[in-house]
This record gives sequence, C-alpha cells and structure tokens, in this order.
Amino acid sequence: LGTHPHSIHFHGWHPPSMDGALAGQEVPPGGTFVYEFDADPFGLHLYHCHTVPLKRHIHKGLYGTFIVDPRGSRPAADELVMVMNAFDTTFDAENEVYAVNTVANAYMHDPIRVTVGRPVRIYLVNVTEFDPINSFHLHGMFFDVFRTGTSLQPSERTDTLMLCQGERAILETTFRYPGDFMFHAHQSEFAELGWMGLFRAEGAATT
Repeated sequence: LGTHPHSIHFHGWHPPSMDGALAGQEVPPGGTFVYEFDADPFGLHLYHCHTVPLKRHIHKGLYGTFIVDPRGSRPAADELVMVMNAFDTTFDAENEVYAVNTVANAYMHDPIRVTVGRPVRIYLVNVTEFDPINSFHLHGMFFDVFRTGTSLQPSERTDTLMLCQGERAILETTFRYPGDFMFHAHQSEFAELGWMGLFRAEGAATT
C-alpha cells in the first residue's frame, strides 16, 4: 500500500460526488471508493489523481486515458493511443526526458507499422507536467483533427498540433507512400530529449 492519499478525477460529465477533487474526497491508504457515472459525452478523455501535491502525483504517472465511442462507432481504421509525457529525473521541476507512451525514443527503435492506403486513427493526449504545452508534428503528411473527439467533423487539417496539459485530440490520416515517416514534438528540445518516433508505412502506394 502507498503512504499517501489519492483520488481519481475523470474528465467528462459526472455529479460532484464523483469528482475526486473536492475537499474530503481523497482516499486514504487502505481505503476504497467506487466511482460511478455515465460514460458521456463520447470522445477522448483523461483521468488523473487530483490530490495535493497535484503536480507530483501527475508527474509520477497517476493518470490515464479512456475512450467513449459514439453510437454507431467511428469509421474503421487502425488505432493507437499516444500519451505525451515527460520526466523530471533530478526533481528540480524541469524535465530531463520527454516521450510518447513513457519510453523515450521507443518508436525510433521500433517503428509503428501502418499500411499504405489504410486509415490510421491516433488518440493523442497531453499529460506533460512542468511545461505549458506539448506538440505533435508528422513529417510528409497532414491529418484531420477532432479536438477532444467530441465531434464527428474535423476542426482542421494540419501537420502540427499544440496541446496544453489535459488537452487531447483524435487525429486521422491515411499514408499515401511507403517508407518511414518521422513524428515528434515541434519543440526541438523535447524531440532531442526523447519525444521522437517513426511510422513505417508498408504496401503499394495508391494512385
């Protein structure tokens, strides 16, 4: 068991008794609490500990994401979740390592394999602590942006997206050509400290 109280705050609609952030809603070590609410609205959502010191609880990994599909679901696509995060290894409130899905440079060493001509859907979430924004840039491609995933119509088409902490978006694209496509934060420091990867598109190019 841990030695600190914790809570879970879910983004989305819920009654105040399920908020996890109000006074007296912390769960002490050895205690239990059942969160119950309707999964609404549809979209891409975040949950995290909301107990002080909040920045340290989030920084140490007490967060996650959950997806509520719309009725009838979204069009078929290959899907993956990307959680942008970072790590203050010297405890000076400055990040020394940046990553997507926790492991720095993981997808440089093991590229994400996709198929030319097949739609790809990325559930992108920013939970980076100690930096006001993080970003996602995809080389050689553009993608449709569905902010928070709460609409079935894209808000923009771009190749770079900035998100504050807690913001999230669904990105949809289709690779036109085979080969390796780099993706990374478009803050150079973040990319050089681990927030970088590759998509490896395979198959015949469409005409």
